[in-house]
Amino acid sequence: MASKNPFVIRGYLSPYYFCDREEECKQLKHNITNGRNVAITSTRRMGKTGLIKHFFHDSEIQNHYHTFFIDIYATGSTREFVFALGKEIFEELKPKGRKFLDQFFSIITSLRGGFKLNRDTGEPSFELGLGDIQEANSTLEEIFRYLEQANKPCIVAIDEFQQIAHYAETNVEATLRTLIQHCQNTWFIFAGSQHHIMSNIFQSPTRPFYQSVSMMHLDSIALDKYKSFVLMHFETNNKMVDPDIIDEVYEKFEGHTWYLQIMFNELYSLTSTDKICNLLMFNEALTNIIATQEFTYQEILSRLPEKQKEILIAIAREEKASAVTSGDFIRKYNLHTPSSVQSALKYLTEKDLVTQGKKVFQVYDRFFGIWLKQNF
Repeated sequence: MASKNPFVIRGYLSPYYFCDREEECKQLKHNITNGRNVAITSTRRMGKTGLIKHFFHDSEIQNHYHTFFIDIYATGSTREFVFALGKEIFEELKPKGRKFLDQFFSIITSLRGGFKLNRDTGEPSFELGLGDIQEANSTLEEIFRYLEQANKPCIVAIDEFQQIAHYAETNVEATLRTLIQHCQNTWFIFAGSQHHIMSNIFQSPTRPFYQSVSMMHLDSIALDKYKSFVLMHFETNNKMVDPDIIDEVYEKFEGHTWYLQIMFNELYSLTSTDKICNLLMFNEALTNIIATQEFTYQEILSRLPEKQKEILIAIAREEKASAVTSGDFIRKYNLHTPSSVQSALKYLTEKDLVTQGKKVFQVYDRFFGIWLKQNF
């Protein structure tokens, strides 16, 4: 599959459009092929999903394993988790033919009602609704039974795994841990973007998943690796790029994968064939990107109570805000009391509008932060 713009910002196409992560992929492969489950942590949009999809693309993995990937960020219960997992397995098996689907539904009998065949094309479809899952734990046990009886070993990747800590049910971790620890044919990758929750799940002695995985943390791609990637794609397409603008973008966004990709996606589109992409184009690209999101940013801001709005703008103006409940910070931005700032921060953090790391707060969406600083 080819892309008109080589700086892909959505999904995974192929190794050609994927930058580096050689060591991380090697480490992931080593752990999984040696029978170890893995937990991967990083901030959101650092490239966890891309790494997992790239790993699944490995020829050895493709030939010797069934691979399944689910994102549970939007789920809020065991039933929604089971629905997502069952649907993903079905979609992965569908291209393999009726034999695989028959085996799937012979074991996962509680989902058989959702299996339909198109009268005209004969194509199978999965028309089960969320409300049709009556006994989530029973269906989950059936899914695990299927995975264990599959004709090849299975790898199940669960993205935004920390979400299970927010489920209404209190025994989800214990239920999953019990099922997973008996698996002999299935290995798991748990990816999460909220480091403190992931750490509690896998490193707290009081939690069911304690010491059950090999931990990996995903950092920024090294500048030299990303620079080579950018230069290669520009040159391959008869365009030129000044290395200084690569340095500028990398430094501005601290090597954060998604922001690098979207900036160079825009810079690439602004650069005509046989022309050079240089530092003068940085602001134009940034302005274009922010303009596409301005309505969304206005909507977010309009829905926030005044105190939350004030602290969000204050953090954006600082870019990296420390000691936000101190008297100096409160006076500088005409905020209210330390307790009101703390309360606003709690809400903003829970809603992923603000992130905390290394004793500083930042607006989670860097482009949103830049827009706030420009406008307030």
